[in-house]
Amino acid sequence: MSAWKVSAVWVVLLAVVLMAGLAMADMSEETKVKKVKGKKVCTRGWECGTWSKYCCNETISDFFQTYQFENLFAKRNLPEAHAAYFWDYQSFITASSLFQHLGFCTTGGKLMGMRELAAFLGHVGSKTSCGYGVATGGPFAWGLCYKREMSPSQSYCDDSYKYTYPCAPGAEYYGRGAIPIYWNYNYGAAGEALKEDLLNHPEYIEQNATLAFTAAIWKWMTPLKKGQPSAHQAFVGDWKPTKNDTLSKRVPGFGATMNILYGDGVCGKGDVDDMNNIMSHYLYYLDLLGVGREEAGSSETLTCAEQVPFNPSNPGSSSS
Repeated sequence: MSAWKVSAVWVVLLAVVLMAGLAMADMSEETKVKKVKGKKVCTRGWECGTWSKYCCNETISDFFQTYQFENLFAKRNLPEAHAAYFWDYQSFITASSLFQHLGFCTTGGKLMGMRELAAFLGHVGSKTSCGYGVATGGPFAWGLCYKREMSPSQSYCDDSYKYTYPCAPGAEYYGRGAIPIYWNYNYGAAGEALKEDLLNHPEYIEQNATLAFTAAIWKWMTPLKKGQPSAHQAFVGDWKPTKNDTLSKRVPGFGATMNILYGDGVCGKGDVDDMNNIMSHYLYYLDLLGVGREEAGSSETLTCAEQVPFNPSNPGSSSS
């Protein structure tokens, strides 16, 4: 067979393989639809694989690509970072697939999905940043610089939980993860929900980026107490404030997510730096994602400066 004929055969074979691959990719993202009790539900490939009304909407990878993740966390792999080459886009998307069918960044339309993504990652960026005012690239370019608390002041073992979440010998429950978890009872609760033995092995969080993101999204999606909203519910508007909430100036929006996650560690203190740092990351990420900070909402919903905390301080409330 002549050389040109062999080359032609390989070109055809390569084209067939590429077409087959594209077809498989299309099938993996295919939206399947059915009705359950008269309501439309969908699945959408591996990313939203459980029948749900939310899977009828766009999934995260439809509007958030690898290059955008790199833009948001541009300095995370530099030598100065403390978790270089730990965090990556694929770990985040894999973790998110466990929650997208529950509405994580799939509630409402594309705009709401992108706003929630910026809100969640705004918390992540601010809590894992090693940036400062004169840092190269600015203070908001250094998110995901950490995966753990670098100089723990204590082991974060609360012995009052010895019957439910007893501290394991030698274990230390300092802050770990994308939205850091502290204290034995928080590791225990997260471990139960995620089916990981985090009470005996809290170090798992700093060893596996997918698990670290999964724990953070679980925290975002899960109410701290019965009768209270999750950060997700408060942000997307699935929470209806009670009369007491209204009197306490707690309203749906980004401000309420800070109240839920950090309580009086940042909220109800007026215009303090800790709160402003988290808000500034959110606004910066909205801009980088092309949404624009004008979509952040009113100052009343953006801040928690005047909000009464949902939960008064306890040994772990400010570092939950």
